[in-house]
Amino acid sequence: MRMAWPLAVLAAGLAPAPVTALADPSVPEPAGYRSEPYRAPVPDSLAGATVLDAAGVAAWQQAGAVLIDALPALSRPDGLPAGTLWRAPPHESLPGAVWLAGMGYDRLSPADERRFADALDRLTGGDKGAALVFFCKADCWMGWNAAKRALAWGHARVGWFPQGVEGWTASGRTLAPVEPAP
Repeated sequence: MRMAWPLAVLAAGLAPAPVTALADPSVPEPAGYRSEPYRAPVPDSLAGATVLDAAGVAAWQQAGAVLIDALPALSRPDGLPAGTLWRAPPHESLPGAVWLAGMGYDRLSPADERRFADALDRLTGGDKGAALVFFCKADCWMGWNAAKRALAWGHARVGWFPQGVEGWTASGRTLAPVEPAP
């Protein structure tokens, strides 16, 4: 059965993609942050970060790493008739993950950069050596961009999980509902 995805999901380029083995070695790392389309094959590396599979993510989490989901939150679609009720669908993520919604775009406003940096400081207690694992969905650049930004801000132990939530479930693990962090 084929899943019908909301137009906002498709327009944002965030509809599910097939799970890849890890990532695509033929995709080069860009010098900067990747922009649209965000749902596209990702490289098999991120300079300065550790690329993790599901077992690696579980091991890092067990050792105290903070898991960070960078998927944007869906917003009410434009053009809905007046009076139309709309609720964002529930978001499921890796159990224990913090959802820093939308922090994986290529460009963040100064206010969003500050919120992201402040959130990382809160989550790590200001320790730039604390382990962080970033992810999104399979073949999605949001987790890659967020991890790259954390590295640029001096975070030393950064993991990136390119398979994202689809890779997590494909490994036999479950997801849990999560709300965006304030």
